[in-house]
Amino acid sequence: QVQLVESGGGLVQAGGSLRLSCAASGRAFSTSAMGWFRQASGKEREFLAAISWSGGITKYEDSVKGRFTISRDNAKISVYLQMNSLKPEDTAVYYCAATRTGYTPFYSPVNSLEYDYWGQGTQVTVSS
Repeated sequence: QVQLVESGGGLVQAGGSLRLSCAASGRAFSTSAMGWFRQASGKEREFLAAISWSGGITKYEDSVKGRFTISRDNAKISVYLQMNSLKPEDTAVYYCAATRTGYTPFYSPVNSLEYDYWGQGTQVTVSS
C-alpha cells in the first residue's frame, strides 16, 4: 500500500521557521517527482514547490520563493520543505504529493492533477 506521511507541522510565530518532512513507503518513489501543496480554510489547494526525481530541478510558487526550500533524500525516500520567515497567511494544511515513476529526471509538475499519490496533510499555524 502506497503511503506518504507528512510531519513537522505545528504552531509558530510570524517570522519563525518550520521544516516539514514527508516519508514515502510502499513503492519506489526514488524516481518520482514530488511536490508540496497547501490548502487554507475556505480556499482551494495551491502549489508551493516541486522537485524532480533527480533533485536537479526545483520550482516554486512566487509567494514562497526565497522563503521556502524543497529538497529530497532518495536514500531515505523522503522530501522536505524548509519554511523560513513564516507569515500568518502561510497558515494552512500542508500536503506532500508524488507522481508515478517513468518520467524524465527533469519532470517537476506544478499542477496538482499530475500527482498520483497524496499524504494526509499536516497543519501549519502561524500566529501574528
